[in-house]
Amino acid sequence: MKNVMFTVVLALGSLTTFAFSTNEIKSAVTESVLLQDGFSEISASDLPAEVSGALAKNYPTAKINKVSVNKSKQYKLEVSLEDGTAGTLYADEKGNWIEL
Repeated sequence: MKNVMFTVVLALGSLTTFAFSTNEIKSAVTESVLLQDGFSEISASDLPAEVSGALAKNYPTAKINKVSVNKSKQYKLEVSLEDGTAGTLYADEKGNWIEL
C-alpha cells in the first residue's frame, strides 16, 4: 500500500513540474522575439513632420497602418497603397529613406 501511495504522489509531482516548466519556456521565447526587432509602436500623430512629408511626396496614395520607432530615431512605417499593395518603409528622423 505504501508503494502505491508513493507512486501516486510521485506521478502527481511530475505532472505539476512539467506544466510549470512549459509556461516558463513560452514566456522566454516571447521576450526574445520582442527584443530582436528593437522597434516600439507609436501613434501616427507622433511621426515627425519631415517623415510624414516624405511619405506624402514619394507615396501620395499611401495609408499608414502602423508606426514604430527605435532608439536611433529610425521610423518603421507599415503602409498600404490605394491599389491594395502593402509594404514596410524605413526612414530616419529627417525624412530620408533608409534600408534596414
